[in-house]
Amino acid sequence: MSEPVALSDRAVIRLTGEDRRIFLQGLITQDIEILSPDRALFAALLTPQGKILFDFFIVENNGELLFDCSAAAAAALVKRLTLYKLRAKVVIEIDQSLSVAASESKIDRGGAVTFRDPRLEALGWRAITPGKPNGGDMDYEQRRISLGAPEFGKDFASDEIFLLDVNYDALDAVSYKKGCFVGQEVTSRMKRKGEVRKRTLIAEFDGSPPAKGASVTAGDSTLGEILSGCGGRALALIRLDRWGKTKSSGLAPVCDGRALQLLVPDYMKQD
Repeated sequence: MSEPVALSDRAVIRLTGEDRRIFLQGLITQDIEILSPDRALFAALLTPQGKILFDFFIVENNGELLFDCSAAAAAALVKRLTLYKLRAKVVIEIDQSLSVAASESKIDRGGAVTFRDPRLEALGWRAITPGKPNGGDMDYEQRRISLGAPEFGKDFASDEIFLLDVNYDALDAVSYKKGCFVGQEVTSRMKRKGEVRKRTLIAEFDGSPPAKGASVTAGDSTLGEILSGCGGRALALIRLDRWGKTKSSGLAPVCDGRALQLLVPDYMKQD
């Protein structure tokens, strides 16, 4: 069994109160009704225009809901949820006694709430746990980038990108059958009408990754930009129409003067 590694850039928010599920159902992109002690959710909170404000994992534990979210955005997420609360009977607070860990195998630690990563089975397991694990033998960043899994706070910031741009529809972050949620109309229309101009792909290259924001070009066309990278791979936000035209013309993509190869993540090939 592999040792869990602490994800120090994550924080935990606790939701309690009898209206906690009803409160979330009309806000977030996933269907809270499928959440159970045996099934965690990956979800987002959007702007009315459909852009991602925050993303998070939700787990249920002893009737409470725990959010595994970006530590840098935790206070802002609590503030935004509180704005929506109105008269709902729900308490929203950051629990600083808890931390988040990841591992290749199921995490068995006293008091830990363990769940398989709902985005991709290959991403392994996560846990919300008292204290912090020591050490660990999983390179979480390398794994998520090699699998093509974008992440809020690392690849994009709040209110700048759509769900489908970062493949969140294919990473099980949205339910199109649950009914209304904030930003639902825009998100559903993009999916229904095929208005997906950008996707996040895997960029392979020799050497260290280009800087975040570096342009990916082919000939005279700008295809997109580099997001986060690790080793010989990075994630890249790419205009699909432009990439298709340059591929048909035999033009290879480059970044910072280096050739690279753009790959569609395996989970996207299942669409």
